[in-house]
Amino acid sequence: MARRRARELAFRTLFQAERGSEDLLTVWSAVRSELGEEPEEPSDDPYGDPLDKAALELADTLIKAYARDRPRVDAVLSENITGWTFAQMSQTDLNVLRIAVTELLHLDTPPPVVIEMAVRVAKRYGGDESGRFVNGVLAKVVRSLRGAAQGEPAGEPGEGGEPA
Repeated sequence: MARRRARELAFRTLFQAERGSEDLLTVWSAVRSELGEEPEEPSDDPYGDPLDKAALELADTLIKAYARDRPRVDAVLSENITGWTFAQMSQTDLNVLRIAVTELLHLDTPPPVVIEMAVRVAKRYGGDESGRFVNGVLAKVVRSLRGAAQGEPAGEPGEGGEPA
């Protein structure tokens, strides 16, 4: 549960930064400050129940890894999203995908877990088709990354590309 909430916090922080056109690490610093304060009542905490140290470290890792590796994460997404530009996509879906791809690239979390958690966040915060869209894009990303790890060019038959 804590890891799911950590991913959600990372997504919400990225969404807030993108929406406000603010620096991600500046927003993250402000969020961390808010989390460090003791709310007068639990309902006053905009981020839900307090996260444990491990969950905060996961969120911190995801946010800092994305901030450091944004061009690569966005390139992976661009290569695997067909028929949409980032400007055309729902910002919710895009930011869920960014956090998930960051996790796939930088952590040892099994891909099915990353996909499942991303789909849950997309369904919670996105539109009716967000879960399905996120699932499809991430499945393609995973096939692409596996192919690249095995030395196969992206888009080869059997790896998510069109038949030859």
